[in-house]
Amino acid sequence: MADQKFTVPTELIDLPSKGLLYPKESALASGQVEMKYMTAREEDILTNVNLLRQGLAIEKMLISLIKSPINYEELTLGDRNGLLIAARILAYGKDYKFTYKNTNTGEDEVVEYDLQNLKYKEVDWSKFDNKNEFEFLLPHSKNTVTFKVLTVAADKKIDEEMKGLKKNLGQDAGIISTRLKHQITSVNGDYSVKTVRDFIDQGYLLSRDSIELRKYIESVTPDIDTDIAFTLKDNTEVSTGLPMTADFF
Repeated sequence: MADQKFTVPTELIDLPSKGLLYPKESALASGQVEMKYMTAREEDILTNVNLLRQGLAIEKMLISLIKSPINYEELTLGDRNGLLIAARILAYGKDYKFTYKNTNTGEDEVVEYDLQNLKYKEVDWSKFDNKNEFEFLLPHSKNTVTFKVLTVAADKKIDEEMKGLKKNLGQDAGIISTRLKHQITSVNGDYSVKTVRDFIDQGYLLSRDSIELRKYIESVTPDIDTDIAFTLKDNTEVSTGLPMTADFF
């Protein structure tokens, strides 16, 4: 019995980005990540009180499930989201039940949704060349910026900066400007971090340019589309974002 070898089944999960946001030498450039089925070990991670308190349970669970030799923090947020949905399907199946309040009747209804109906966003793949950088001409100020699709690592830095600003200022600071500071990589060919931050902090990024830039960023960001539609008992049709409650895992 001591020589018994145990195996856990795995699946290759297609990434929303198809791997086209990563350098060709990266394992993520294949566009697929090998992920194992959830075990009791991952269930322990999801119920670990300390990890839950720190908001790290989901991240630690995903890292434990991934078998491919990748750096988790290099994943774009959209690819991370795709793996999260895949992990839920592998763990507990495609059917997800959640409670939704019917505003017409005031009653809570149990809705069952097939997670396999979720699709990846369609983007213009001709803009992708295994490099996480895109160019955009701000339509009003005519400045040219480059930007990147946010990764797990970048998102953590944004979160840390937001917490620091809140601690120092005693209130929530601007999430839009902070996010753009971490997403814009250059202004008019200048890749200096100071230049990028000055461009935003000193008021050179016009509000209407910011809106157009964020729209464009969204249009080229691969992700899983979590907008869903379903019908309630009184035939009311509902379109909403997938409610990812505590019962998702």
